[in-house]
Amino acid sequence: MSKGPISQFIEKNFLHFNAAALVDAAKGYETHLTEGGKMLVALAGAMSTAELGISLAEMIRAGKVDIISCTGANLEEDVMNLVAHSHYKRVPHYRDLTPQQEWELLEGHYNRVTDTCIPEEEAFRRLQKHLEDVWHAAESKGERYFPHEYLYQVVKSGVLEQYYEIDPKNSWILAAAERNLPIICPGWEDS
Repeated sequence: MSKGPISQFIEKNFLHFNAAALVDAAKGYETHLTEGGKMLVALAGAMSTAELGISLAEMIRAGKVDIISCTGANLEEDVMNLVAHSHYKRVPHYRDLTPQQEWELLEGHYNRVTDTCIPEEEAFRRLQKHLEDVWHAAESKGERYFPHEYLYQVVKSGVLEQYYEIDPKNSWILAAAERNLPIICPGWEDS
């Protein structure tokens, strides 16, 4: 199997210490998959806000991920990025914000995740109504689902397509929903 430019670069230049450990880990992952092994990916922190979907969605579609354990924040933030990307606000000086500046962001309906603010109306509220619809439908039927299954119902229904602001191929939740990938979400805020 020929290696792509990133793999070639890493093998040539990542020769010592933690860099070499990355090469070893990548080779181990490749061997694991080649031998038919299954892969669990664990996500914590603001990975979805950082647009992990660009690479993770492709891995899911290629069958290189079989189960995910993640925070609820990562579940919802991937969908929020899908429907509100152009409304996100970058705050490169986030370490230097005063309490007043933090308050002004909050009052402006921006929810800060490190250096990025998620817009409340375009992200949270767009998603909220559709989530509430599937929650109420399940409740009326006496059905219960895992958090990711509710999101799968929403994204599979197509109701959010009118809001898509990124290429859907870069949403890991869409990719996971397509494969009906199991997701463990031990806690909505922390995993």
